[in-house]
Amino acid sequence: MKAMILAAGKGERLRPLTLHTPKPLVRAGGVPLIEYHIRALAKAGIDELVINHAWLGQQIEAHLGDGRRLEVRIQYSAEGEPLETGGGIHRALPLLGSEPFLVVNGDIWTDYDFSALKRPLEGLAHLVLVDNPVHHPTGDFSLIDGHIGDDEASRLTYSGIAVLSPQLFAGCTAGAFKLAPLLRQAMAAGQLSGEYFDGRWIDVGTHERLAELERILEAQR
Repeated sequence: MKAMILAAGKGERLRPLTLHTPKPLVRAGGVPLIEYHIRALAKAGIDELVINHAWLGQQIEAHLGDGRRLEVRIQYSAEGEPLETGGGIHRALPLLGSEPFLVVNGDIWTDYDFSALKRPLEGLAHLVLVDNPVHHPTGDFSLIDGHIGDDEASRLTYSGIAVLSPQLFAGCTAGAFKLAPLLRQAMAAGQLSGEYFDGRWIDVGTHERLAELERILEAQR
């Protein structure tokens, strides 16, 4: 299985840190955020990675290189203009191949075990859901018996971790577009499965949440 780390965001809410440093290279516990994902993926036996980038992306390539230092192989999908999540993944499909692949947002931190996703995909996508954080109280999807739905009374939050089939993007054309509408189409067709994760997970999108992550990492030492 290959994996794609989404690393093209500008990280505007983390300014001024991200004025001169791409968000995936912002450090927590002295380590760039993206390296936590890479090390966890390598530990799970997933060592063929694709990373997309846009804002200050050359810094990401210069820091990570071909991935050998972290015992993985990295290919890059450079975006000259913002393509959003769906468009960015679509652009990278030639690098990802014809089999289902893991995708993870570059601006989260988690202790999720990625090896749990190395199993046959049923349907077009499989999402990992977490409890709704304070900054996203209404959630995204509901989960019943491993199937994703849209029951407003029991919604959970999409963690930014998923396994996607390339067929999810059938009929899409190059350009900027969001991933969520494709997931909802798959949900309506009964082709969207999911699981609940109750471990540690942080959307590192603000200075406050970055500080929270620093506290967690310090407590682990």
